[in-house]
Amino acid sequence: MRTAYRTCPFCEAACGLELTVDGDRVTGARGDREHVFSHGFICPKGAMFGQLTHDPDRLRQPLVDGREASWDEAFDAVRAGLRPVLERYGPHALAIYLGNPNTHTMSGGLYISPLLRALGSRNVYSASTVDQMPKHVSCGYLFGNPLIIPVPDVDRTDFMLILGANPWESNGSLATAADFPGRLKALQARGGRFVVVDPRRTVTASHADEHLFIRPGTDAFLLFGIVHTLFGEDLVDLGDIAGQVSGVSSVRDLAADFAPELVADACGVPADRIRGLARELAAAPAAAVYGRIGTCTVEFGTITSWLVDVVNILTGNLDRPGGVMFPLAPHLTDEAKRGRGFRTGRWHSRVRHLPEVKGELPVATLADEIETPGEEQVRALITIAGNPVLSTPNSGRLDRAVAGLDFMVSVDPYLNETTRHADVVLPPTDAARKGHYDFSFLALAVRNFAAYSPPVLPPEESVPDECDILARLTLMISGQPDTDAAPLHDLLLQQALQKVPAELHDRVTGDHPAERLLDVALRSGAYGDRFGADPDGLNLRKLIDNPHGIDLGPLRPRIPSVLRTPSGTVELVVPPLVLETARLRAALTRRHDDLVLVGRRHLRSNNSWMHNVPALIKGRDRCTLQVSPADADRLSLTDGEPAQVTSRAGTVTVRVEITDRVMPGVVSLPHGWGHDAPGTRLSVAATAPGVNSNILTDELVIDPLSGNSVLNGIPVELKPA
Repeated sequence: MRTAYRTCPFCEAACGLELTVDGDRVTGARGDREHVFSHGFICPKGAMFGQLTHDPDRLRQPLVDGREASWDEAFDAVRAGLRPVLERYGPHALAIYLGNPNTHTMSGGLYISPLLRALGSRNVYSASTVDQMPKHVSCGYLFGNPLIIPVPDVDRTDFMLILGANPWESNGSLATAADFPGRLKALQARGGRFVVVDPRRTVTASHADEHLFIRPGTDAFLLFGIVHTLFGEDLVDLGDIAGQVSGVSSVRDLAADFAPELVADACGVPADRIRGLARELAAAPAAAVYGRIGTCTVEFGTITSWLVDVVNILTGNLDRPGGVMFPLAPHLTDEAKRGRGFRTGRWHSRVRHLPEVKGELPVATLADEIETPGEEQVRALITIAGNPVLSTPNSGRLDRAVAGLDFMVSVDPYLNETTRHADVVLPPTDAARKGHYDFSFLALAVRNFAAYSPPVLPPEESVPDECDILARLTLMISGQPDTDAAPLHDLLLQQALQKVPAELHDRVTGDHPAERLLDVALRSGAYGDRFGADPDGLNLRKLIDNPHGIDLGPLRPRIPSVLRTPSGTVELVVPPLVLETARLRAALTRRHDDLVLVGRRHLRSNNSWMHNVPALIKGRDRCTLQVSPADADRLSLTDGEPAQVTSRAGTVTVRVEITDRVMPGVVSLPHGWGHDAPGTRLSVAATAPGVNSNILTDELVIDPLSGNSVLNGIPVELKPA
């Protein structure tokens, strides 16, 4: 028996775990009370670390045409399948899909980019265009870099407005905040308030000081009403960054047609309450507006995400303690640089001519690219840690399209609804056998800190690390010898050390290629030891010696050094946003009598890959259609009985749950379910399969600026089954 510490890799909260290890098994997990960021907090997912690690359904050997094979045989099969497609049809005939677990691994942070560069295909897709791309686009326009995202300084704020987010169950998203519920309770305990705007009375809303129902997809109207009030009542005050913001008068002009009295009917929030929110945000000593999934996965996702930060800026709460601030991750620098700004559309999809955003195309058009004949038709697919057949819009169509590919390879530990179509499945080793550092989430943390987790268990004999798997795929696609991953590991290290004097190279430490790359990044980063020049600075050894993490202090103002816009200022208005505002203005007169569908999530669930652990699916059926009492009475629906839900894309039958937690005119179905497909190996999930909500979502409806799928506010028809 021994104790080991590591960061939980199952969501964005970056909580510390204290693991009990017995021989070669993790037998227990609880919150690390000494962790500098999470202070012992843990959710049910983290408590199941051992069960997920040792899941008997987890693949331990590669599959080739459905049978177990050696690693050499598997890579031979991948080479035989991919090389002919590349040589005959070119790189665009090979597509790649990246699931969100890639952001929870060091391999995803270090080895995906080299793979994409080697591939050279425009057909890059990811989970980003089903949940978060609007925020990247809006921040790209505002700050010049789509990865520069301000987060709420929840530990110091006095007033928080939360739109379309449920951090009590999600633990936060695009805002890394271990124990988000505890932080919100602390806000209230010090005399602050938080208000939730959501079509559902979520768990977060039930703890809020106030909950406002809103029609799905209309948050942009509410926010523009707040902006209109700020200008109309002379409440605009940019605070300390006033000289670093351009375009304020243009925002005033754009907001002129969105008076609260005009938008109230569209969004369902009374005009006087919209004005009240504007006044409260302006009057609070420090305030933060935070929007998430519900503000991104809608028709006007980008302009809504933009307006969230416009309100923060106009009330003087950007880059201000207690407002929204820019974290500084240990592996990044804080050097001031004039940027080239942000743009989209460097290339377009072949069939629907949809623009590229942040190096990828909308996943909503992947089925088009596979199904439509012609030059550069997608004929082969790589998926890495993703389940797009379950998690992307009109998934029934994508399921059929994927089945018709010439070749498919998946890097995934499960035989799931997507990987069952793969000719080859390459399973990476489990989380306990690899190191962990949060390249993505430390750049979104509500308090600056650093933590690294060495492997808890020894590597499995003859099983390659995920970095090795991706390195070999990269070499293979490049047409280089791929039997040994070492040449790519060495190349990446050489590239990382380009700006480091040669005499300091031997100071790099680490037992693994990913550790060595991390050591270089830490030493070169904002808090680094500069390869020995600053003895108090960070390096890999220091993080290993501090298993509970190292606290780097509260968020600090970073404007103007953080900005990468051409002007060096926060650029409030760019032409695409002006055009999108005109489209939003035209939508003010739409009728709102449709019944619409929204999603939801549960604390014990993280998309589709958390449903194969008994403890995480036990209890009452969570895959239900929540319907308001008024709608149930109008449609003759009975609690507990099945109903048929139909959209343009498809039809599902699901059990009804009548509840006043959803507003009239709205029904809610959770995502990530539908584990009844043949050919999978998910024995626990199959006992409670639920239904796939993405049979109902429409791949033809997207947010035009970001390409993000519209997963909330979907018109549906409902009747007893």
